[in-house]
Amino acid sequence: MPKTIFITGANKGLGFETARRLTGLGHTVLLGARDVGRGRRAAAELGVRFVRIDVTDDASVAAAAADVAAEEGRIDVLVNNAGITGGAVPAEELTGAEAALVLDTNVVSVVRVTTAFLPLLRASDAPTVVNVSSGLGSVALTHDPERVESKVIAPVYAASKAAVTMLTTQYAKALGDVRFNAVDPGYTATDLNGHSGTQTVTEGTDAIVTLATEDPGAGTGRFIDRYGTLAW
Repeated sequence: MPKTIFITGANKGLGFETARRLTGLGHTVLLGARDVGRGRRAAAELGVRFVRIDVTDDASVAAAAADVAAEEGRIDVLVNNAGITGGAVPAEELTGAEAALVLDTNVVSVVRVTTAFLPLLRASDAPTVVNVSSGLGSVALTHDPERVESKVIAPVYAASKAAVTMLTTQYAKALGDVRFNAVDPGYTATDLNGHSGTQTVTEGTDAIVTLATEDPGAGTGRFIDRYGTLAW
């Protein structure tokens, strides 16, 4: 059955590719982005509706939810995709302001957007939230010498993604009427890593698309990549 799906940070990278793939599968995609020009161009390219949303701004998030409430009346799936890596600053030079920006964008925004969109999700028969996390937030993966995650040093970004995964499992326990799952896209070539990733954006969105479209009985509180369940 076709779903109505809202994706944050969807004007490029993983968000855009997720929107493209889900649209191609016949779902109604609402493309959320902060920059109006880029968001409208991306939405026009895909033939979907653009909704402006700055996930770091309470008023913007509230306005986006009101927009969707007025136009669609509900969403079936929320994909919390928007995120930043922060500057490439050596660990000893990190500042509180830099850390706060990454944590606000990557973690607090998940709370901000989820709370605002919960009434719209609860209007669905099978509401689902997909949080885009990362293997860099996994203790297991970052300590496995066979994994690329063990070679990366990104203290604040990694901490933010660990928090996203924990938020996901806590929401899954607290809100039994909505499914919450987290995804590790894998090392994917996007702007976030200067296109150094070894996966294509299509490969990087496999798990996101899976979680957004799977059967409601597939479960909640999970952390997966394109190959299956991850330890973290």
